Formats: sequence, C-alpha cells, structure tokens
Amino acid sequence: MPVPLQANATANATAGQPSAPLADTIAGALGVGGLGGDVLGALLGAFLIANVMLVMTAVAGPWAKRKITAAFTDRIAVNRVGPFGLLIIVADAVRLLSKELIIPDGADRPAFDIAPILIPFSALLGFAVIPMGNGIHLADPETGLVFAFAAASIASLGLVMAGYASNNKYSLLGGLRSIAQNLAYEIPLVLTGASVILFTGTLQMSGIVAAQTETLINIGGIRIPQWFAFVNPFAFVLFMLANLAEVGRNPFDIPEAPTEIVAGYQTEYGSVYFVLIYLGEFIHIFLGGAIAATLFLGGPAGPILPGFVWFVIKIWAFFLFTQWARSAIPRVRIDQLIEIGWKGMLVLSFANLVLTAVIVGVLA
Repeated sequence: MPVPLQANATANATAGQPSAPLADTIAGALGVGGLGGDVLGALLGAFLIANVMLVMTAVAGPWAKRKITAAFTDRIAVNRVGPFGLLIIVADAVRLLSKELIIPDGADRPAFDIAPILIPFSALLGFAVIPMGNGIHLADPETGLVFAFAAASIASLGLVMAGYASNNKYSLLGGLRSIAQNLAYEIPLVLTGASVILFTGTLQMSGIVAAQTETLINIGGIRIPQWFAFVNPFAFVLFMLANLAEVGRNPFDIPEAPTEIVAGYQTEYGSVYFVLIYLGEFIHIFLGGAIAATLFLGGPAGPILPGFVWFVIKIWAFFLFTQWARSAIPRVRIDQLIEIGWKGMLVLSFANLVLTAVIVGVLA
C-alpha cells in the first residue's frame, strides 16, 4: 500500500494547485498590480467566497434543514411558499429581520452586541485558507491548518460572551456548557488532524491536498485515490465525531438543549442578532465539512466534475451527516458528553497519533 511520506508530500506541495491564489487571479483579471492590486483582489475574493458561503447557509438553514429532517422523520416539510417551498428562505428572513430587537435588562451591551457578530465571522475567517478548487483559495500560508483551527475556535469566545452578557441563568449555563464541550473535543479534533500531518509533513493546505493526489490502489482499472480517509479510516471516524461535537449537533447539542436550558446561550437573542447566530451555526457546519474534506477526502479533488463542484458536494455531504445525526441520535447528558470527550475521544486520539507516528517511522 503506497503511503504518502513527508518527502513526497513536500515535493508535491503544489501539485494540482493553482500557481496564484484567488486574490492574485482577480487582480490580474482587473489589470491592477502592486500593493493596490493585492488589496483589491483580496477584498473582492473574500467578498465572493463569503457570499457563496452565506448563500449556501441561507439554503441550508431555513429550507434544507427542514426538508432533510422531514424526510428522516416521515413528515412533509415546507411546501407552500414558492416552488418546493424555497421562498421560505425569503419569508423567514423578512420575518426575523422585521422583529423588534429586545435587549434584556442588565445585559452587558458591548459583549451582548459583539457576540452575534463574532460567531459567524470566525467561521468565515476559516475559509480564507481552504482550497476550494483550481485557483479558488484566498491564501495558502505554511501554517494553513493551524489558522483554520484557530479561526474556528474563536466562536467559543462568542458563545461565552453571549451566555454571560445576556443576564440570564439559562444563557450562562449554555455558555459554560459550550466551553466545557469545546475543550473536551477540540483537543481530540486537533490531535486527529495532527496524525494527517505526520503523513504529509506540512501544515500547508495545498500540500495536504497534494499528498492525496497519488493512487492508493487500482481495482479492475478503477483508481482509488490516496485519500487519508482510506489510508487511516480510524482517524477519519474520530475526526468526524469530534467535528460533530464542535459544530454542536446531536448527540452533542448540549449548549442549547431546549429540553433543559430553553435555548442556552441564544435564549435572549432575537431579530437580527438571532439571524447572525443562526448563520454562524450553519457556516461552522460547512467549515467543519471543509476542513474534513481537505484533511481526509482530497479537498476539491474528484473525477470529471470541476474541483469546486466536488468541494461543494463534500461539504454538503457533511451537512447531510449532521442532519442525520440530529434526527437519528438522542442527546446525551452533559456528564456523559464530558466523559465521552475526556475519557474516550482523548485517549483514542492519542492512541491514533502514536500509532500513526510508529507506522510513518517504520515506512519512512
């Protein structure tokens, strides 16, 4: 079985990748050079990627979530507003944005106002280093994976701020639960991602994708790519479970458990602030899917279709997985959630890391 070694991954760090990121491509197309071209290209590239993610989130939240849940539970979802119920997206936007923004008495206004902005911003920031296809990535720093994890973790600060600033005991409990959950599952998430780095020898996202372009095995003339989900399926399963906890989906939606603490950290939020938190939740699901696709599923790689199409298919597949978990798996208690994280996932992620290091050391 061919296994990507560090030397091969480093040598192929740009294989199949664009010679210039999206910002440079836009600046070149506009004919603007120098520092001004770099700034303009970066701003326009960020604007395009952010809007693509926001459009997908708008479809996922009000419409796709309801349709998928209804399909799993044998019910009829939205079908009255527009074709296939698609105009429910517009109806929900108008309904929520037209509501009065009510600030609870005793709320800490700076933190209360900043928290809903911080949550979606942190997820959008993570997409800056995600390769989405040929020429579609904003930046490709040597520490891209670290940047993606760091950007995603900023949301934890927003959740705590929302819980604390709301002056509500249920909100505070939700904020504290979110920190406990993120601490318990971010460590296994990062450790499992580190096991991929042992294979690639690089933290650069393009290098991680390039290391998966080789052929793992040929079966009857069909080429099986060397995606790390095939090379190390145990790590892939661990990463998906930890990712599920990071995005707060069943059975790990304890921070906003409606049967226990009303709506957790978002209890006191309404109108545009609720929309921002809701957007942030779904953008984080797509970011989790994007990181999983980059680390384990070859990034935007795939046959026949353009790379960006494959990238969108993979992150929507992760979204479908989260919705299946939401419909099929019952919520665990907070003590069970912490025990699974610290006593189960952490131990297994360390074992996976050590075993991967031994395998790489032997094969190197």
